[in-house]
Amino acid sequence: MVLAVKVAGHGNESSLHSQVKAWYVKPGDRLEAEVDGYVVDIVRGDLLIEVQTKNFSAVREKLRRLVQNHRLRLVFPIAVRKWIIHVAEGSGEVLGRRRSPKRGSLVDLFDELVRIPELMASKRFELEVLLVEVEEVRCADGQGSWRRRGVSILDRRLLRIVNCVRFCSAEDFLRFLPEQLVQPFTNKDLAACAGVSLRLAQRITYSLRKMGVLLVVGKEGRALLHVVSVRPEKIFSL
Repeated sequence: MVLAVKVAGHGNESSLHSQVKAWYVKPGDRLEAEVDGYVVDIVRGDLLIEVQTKNFSAVREKLRRLVQNHRLRLVFPIAVRKWIIHVAEGSGEVLGRRRSPKRGSLVDLFDELVRIPELMASKRFELEVLLVEVEEVRCADGQGSWRRRGVSILDRRLLRIVNCVRFCSAEDFLRFLPEQLVQPFTNKDLAACAGVSLRLAQRITYSLRKMGVLLVVGKEGRALLHVVSVRPEKIFSL
């Protein structure tokens, strides 16, 4: 018997997006409801819930406008484990399935959060990160990214929710600064202490500065020196 998989079409809502929404829905919720001219995934009383699986830049303006007058929760899944399914072009026949050696972690949220950190300065905004296991359906159709040698990602599907972590204020993100990190510190110091890349450390400190929980107090050579702000100031007025 030939096994085949059904995948979401290009440009449509991914299975992962719709499955996360389905997991969140409670009795009485309104789905795909229009609020202030925008379609919102879930409306629960006075709370708006928006699911975004990638590319925070695409919803930045939408979030900024909605949070002016509404409580808003952004839900973001991060794949801590991923299985890759390769399918044949056209038929969808499964050619193979393997587990990816790459594993995500909570700190990966800064790869997207760096695009909207100022929103955390609003008391009406919160971010919930879901740590999930997923399947990723791929096809060697020559239409995908050059980084994947033309292999397209057709769909991502939720297998299991491992954990969820909610960030309700800018101060909640200070958990990403290790206790042993000596202040003031540079991005290089943070990278070494937290065991992350320099690029990710730069995204962390940029985001925390925009949130108002880190201050720049000087330089060490060309590197900025950071300290935790005792009284975080809201630098983004809504």
